[in-house]
Amino acid sequence: MFDLYQTIPSPVEIASINVLRAGRHDFVRTTSVDGAVGIASTNGRPYLWPVLQDLIRPYFLGKDARDLESLVDGVYAYRSNYKLAGLAFWNCVSHVEFSVLDMLGQIAGKPVGNLLGTVIRSEIPIYLSSGRRDTTPEEEVAWLAERLAETGARAVKLKIGGRMSHNADAFPGRTDRLIPLARKTFGDGIAIYVDANGSYDAEQAIEVGALLQAHGVGFFEEPCPWEEYEQTQSVADALEMLVAGGEQDSSLPRFRWMIRNRAVDLVQPDLAYNGGFIRCLRVAKMAADAGMQVTPHCPKADPNTAYMLHFASVVPNLGPHQEYSAAPPRGQWWAEPSFEVLDGAVAVPTSPGLGVRYDPSMWRGAQVL
Repeated sequence: MFDLYQTIPSPVEIASINVLRAGRHDFVRTTSVDGAVGIASTNGRPYLWPVLQDLIRPYFLGKDARDLESLVDGVYAYRSNYKLAGLAFWNCVSHVEFSVLDMLGQIAGKPVGNLLGTVIRSEIPIYLSSGRRDTTPEEEVAWLAERLAETGARAVKLKIGGRMSHNADAFPGRTDRLIPLARKTFGDGIAIYVDANGSYDAEQAIEVGALLQAHGVGFFEEPCPWEEYEQTQSVADALEMLVAGGEQDSSLPRFRWMIRNRAVDLVQPDLAYNGGFIRCLRVAKMAADAGMQVTPHCPKADPNTAYMLHFASVVPNLGPHQEYSAAPPRGQWWAEPSFEVLDGAVAVPTSPGLGVRYDPSMWRGAQVL
């Protein structure tokens, strides 16, 4: 997919891979035998670290980091890891991959995007992703209207349904009131997207989809439980609007089936859940070959945002807006960049590696798990 040997002419032997806990946050740190270091912020699933430490780390140690693409493929079969494959396994692989790429970027003096391909975007238009179902329609729309004004964002995503709830709403009538109110309040100049998190069976999803279409909603994410591919496909077939999905998936053959059979119209791999940049770029290529766009799952506003930004900087078939948490982080616990939304977009980091810098004091007293 890309030639790290051309970018970095000398071998980069991996000496150590550790999980660090600094305050409330966990990180994966990779170090080369020559002392180069890469650090990746994790998505906060400490119960998975034994998988990383016992099943993934041993395979990478002693290998040339420039062979990263073959390493990401090879770890699947190492010690029968394929028997455990799934989101939990690939989530751990991704964090090793992120940290290795950060290290390689430091060595090459280039941002990760430049290691992955040709950078075609320096800033990424975002949609504000709410993530909330505990609000009334009036509360939700008022809060998001404030955030739209503060950020200049031109798109927003609302949560509908009750989350894997067998057709139940978060509370009676919420979705029916939320969608018309959002469109009336935001106006036609704001793109509205929705996420059901698998709330409906196909019949109910099609009925809800008619309401969404009537109010110009741009895409309908995970209308049915995520593994119900045929149900999701029937919703996509029945509606004119885009049906989106793929957040929970971590199988490239399943992505291939979804794309080939048009089970979804918009593909949403998660950079962490699906094993990292390399595997998600393969999904993006599958989608491009089918004339489809990708919009990765990334409800973050912190260093994990860097993964989405570097991915989005190089993918040709990117959707019009990328996900970004509507709720700003509670204090900036990293040094830079700020990941600030300016005029509806976030700048892609330009420093070497992932482009995230931490105050050195963070590592004092950090615990190696």
